[in-house]
Amino acid sequence: MISKEENILYAAEKLFAELGFEGTSTREIAKAANVNISMISYYFGSKEKLYEKLVEYRMNEGQFFSKDILERTDINEWEKVEKIVDQFSGRVRHHKCFYRIMQREQLHTKNPHMIEFLKQTKMGFLMMYSKILESGLEKGIFTKNPPIYLLHSTISGTLFYASNAKEMYKEFLNDTEEEEAFDEKFYTELNKHIKYLLKDLLGYEENK
Repeated sequence: MISKEENILYAAEKLFAELGFEGTSTREIAKAANVNISMISYYFGSKEKLYEKLVEYRMNEGQFFSKDILERTDINEWEKVEKIVDQFSGRVRHHKCFYRIMQREQLHTKNPHMIEFLKQTKMGFLMMYSKILESGLEKGIFTKNPPIYLLHSTISGTLFYASNAKEMYKEFLNDTEEEEAFDEKFYTELNKHIKYLLKDLLGYEENK
């Protein structure tokens, strides 16, 4: 069972993704969440604070998972990269509304709190990739040392571009499968593609 607070967050997420922050009213959020409008003030204080809480909630989910991967000792650095790609791709696939919001935020946000939070989140991911790459180079698992910021851009940029163009690709391929079946195939191929690129960028040889 989800809490009332989470229920409001999930309802707001769908509306923010569809209508944008300015286009979404607290009354619409309350109606979608099936709660009294006063509950939004009780839990969040304002629409702005609800919005900020939603972004922090979703971003922290991803960071906690990534931190767990970073600290694991039962897998090597390449396997950590694979799990990060799988996790990131899974979140883009299953939280489409949130990542639509995020892409809009990165282009248009004027909220100082959001700008700083997004910057710190990105810095966290860059530090994580740096630690994995440094360790992998020391152990000889990786033989190349690409710029970390471009490595991150390769992963996130490819994921977002491909995800946004998924329906066009489906039409291009003349694929008539149900959406869920196509999604499964599409994201499996997308993950393999990203990992193929990363193997070359990192100088990782699977059978070395």
